[in-house]
Amino acid sequence: MHNPFAREQGADDSIHRGDYTRYLAQRMAPAIQALTSLAVAAYVLAAGGRALVSGSPVPLLLRLAPVIPLAVLAVVTRREKRPLPLSLLALSCVFVLEVGVNLNGIGQAPGQRLVLPGLLLPVASSVIWIGRWDFLVAMFLCALGPLPMLLIGATSGLPVFQYAVYMTIAISVASVLRAFMTRTLLEQYRLEKQLRAQAHTDGLTGLLQRNRFLELARFALDDIYTRRMPAAVLYLDADHFKQLNDTFGHAAGDEVLVKLAEHLRSQMRESDLIGRIGGEEFVVLLPGVDLHHAHARAEQLREAMRVVKRPDRPLTISIGIAPCNRPGESIDSLMSRADMAMRQAKHNGRNQVVVDQSIA
Repeated sequence: MHNPFAREQGADDSIHRGDYTRYLAQRMAPAIQALTSLAVAAYVLAAGGRALVSGSPVPLLLRLAPVIPLAVLAVVTRREKRPLPLSLLALSCVFVLEVGVNLNGIGQAPGQRLVLPGLLLPVASSVIWIGRWDFLVAMFLCALGPLPMLLIGATSGLPVFQYAVYMTIAISVASVLRAFMTRTLLEQYRLEKQLRAQAHTDGLTGLLQRNRFLELARFALDDIYTRRMPAAVLYLDADHFKQLNDTFGHAAGDEVLVKLAEHLRSQMRESDLIGRIGGEEFVVLLPGVDLHHAHARAEQLREAMRVVKRPDRPLTISIGIAPCNRPGESIDSLMSRADMAMRQAKHNGRNQVVVDQSIA
């Protein structure tokens, strides 16, 4: 089994792995639920059919006993969506089925032993395993599960040898199916992730769109308030931008916005959130930054933007700062305060940083 993240950038990033695992669980859950339900019906049919065509030293009620845990697993699986519990439930189902295979196989003639339901399990279950570890455990259970039945009363090693050949083939087919399914789901995951990114980011600058920024900022603020961390919101606006568009055209304005966004990203930490609110206005959420450091960061941004050249002059920006000094305050309120401070910077002559002075 290959590692689907072996060629992915950030292959060791547990966040990406966790996202992919949850994605697989969402896609696999219906199949796992269907197969566990099918296992109940298939087992009853197999045990009942064995009782009709041949006798067994094991009482029928005992051979039907695995139906009860299988039914419980089927019910529980229908209510579960998390990756690890789903894998454990599916493995438990395989284990119970292997116990049932042994109970129903005791007393079969040596020639009949080769026709084992256990040979179907690797192939039938190959596409439901969420991770590599549960697939390997499942194949181990499938391979060793029927061996006790084969070894009881065996007079030669031929049945075991024949079983090993057939099981090797079954597990090989299961591995091919599993690899194909993994590759297909990985490509689908990449495509869906790319489409989501396109829907959430601004097509010109590559920054978060307003709605996506607000969504992520709400989650970030919940964590900030829970951990009682300092934070601040910056509201940025490019100075005299309408004049730039009117004089040199929107293509020139777009080029300046792209460069502005590039320099803005280069000044940010991984934990900072940046969004394009509209036109030439941008907003930044700085978690873990008090007012003093937020002001220093804003001045650093303002100076950094001067290297961006407009057709007529160096680019300047006005910045408003709103510290998160009101527990539970919403991102909308913080942005409104930072916007007002930015407008004050415009009123004061532009190309400067102004801090919101409203009382906490």
